[in-house]
Order: sequence, then structure tokens, then C-alpha cells
Amino acid sequence: MSVTKVEIFGQSYQIRGELDEAYIAELARQVDAKMRAVAEATGLVDTQRIAVLAALAIADELNALRERQQRVEGELRDRAERCINLVDRALQQSA
Repeated sequence: MSVTKVEIFGQSYQIRGELDEAYIAELARQVDAKMRAVAEATGLVDTQRIAVLAALAIADELNALRERQQRVEGELRDRAERCINLVDRALQQSA
């Protein structure tokens, strides 16, 4: 287990875990950027409120991506079924 030092919104944190240090640093950078964007957009100075709003924004982004992924997977499944049906018909006609 490694320790990665990161800074988020002016606070230093030591993150312990088995994830790659560069990956942890990138996640911290994204959280920091989201918190700074929320602070700038809202004018808030309360770090806890900024963190909660940033977490909600990140959760909203994640939810939107999950919904998009489910929609795309459904479309791909439909296309695959149509292709299989076409191949089945072609095989039946050639038999």
C-alpha cells in the first residue's frame, strides 16, 4: 500500500491505497478543479458547502455518463440482433 500526497482546494491530504499514484493525483486534480469552479460560480467561501456542491456536480456527471452508456449499450444490442437476424435469414436462403 502506497501513500500519495495531494492538494485539494488548498488542503493537503495523504491518500493511502493500492491505486497508481498518478491516477490518484489526477483524481485529486479533478476534484480540486470542480471545487474551484463551484467556488467561483457561487461565490461561496465555506469549504464544506463547496465540497458538497462539487460532490453533487460530480455525481450528476457520473449519472449522466451511466445513462448514456446504458442507452448506447441498448442501441448496440439492437443492432447486433438485427445483424444476427440478417445473417440467419441469409443462411436459411442459401440452404
